[in-house]
Amino acid sequence: MEQEDELFREALTGKKIPILTLDHQWHKLFTQTEEDSQIHALEKLLNDYLKQQGRINTEIKSLNVYKKKLMNEIVCIMELPDSPEKEKKMGENKRLIEETNVKLDNYRDELLELPKKIDDTNFELMLATMHVCYDRIKRNVQDIEAINQWIQEFRIQLKRKVLLKQQKEVWNDELYSYMHAIFGPDVIDMFDMKYNPQNVLNKEKDVINPEKNEQSN
Repeated sequence: MEQEDELFREALTGKKIPILTLDHQWHKLFTQTEEDSQIHALEKLLNDYLKQQGRINTEIKSLNVYKKKLMNEIVCIMELPDSPEKEKKMGENKRLIEETNVKLDNYRDELLELPKKIDDTNFELMLATMHVCYDRIKRNVQDIEAINQWIQEFRIQLKRKVLLKQQKEVWNDELYSYMHAIFGPDVIDMFDMKYNPQNVLNKEKDVINPEKNEQSN
């Protein structure tokens, strides 16, 4: 496992990895297979970071609009005659702008940390994805080999059965011919022969040698 992990990490170094939870092909691949707890946990963490990033960007945009509104109000207040109300309103707007600036700084600091968290989590999710893919490919290869073995054995058995069936039809044909020579046409009713074995032999060739039949077509 550790050797595989190191190998996968080296393979991913310098590669531009798409955000997996936003990638349609990744979702298509992993919704059609059994659920993996590690992938599920990393997927949730990555989505949480992405949602947090989106929320912060929305908050920053909203605060900038609010700050601009406060500054425009200050410009308008400055044109008013001096009065206690003017000073109070001016002071209130300045206080709100300072609070808004603090919030913006905090959000920007938080936003600076998120890209690395997103990249690191996405990288770990890619590693987990590679492990799952590698394991499933190995299992599939084993299943494919087992199925191929079963098919080969089945073909051998099928060929033997077909040959045995043909031999018995030949024997029946010979027996029928012999009895026909002795008893005449009435032998058909006597032995209840429902078909002529010779009519079946050619059909069986397709079962034994399907590849040859496909090539001829």
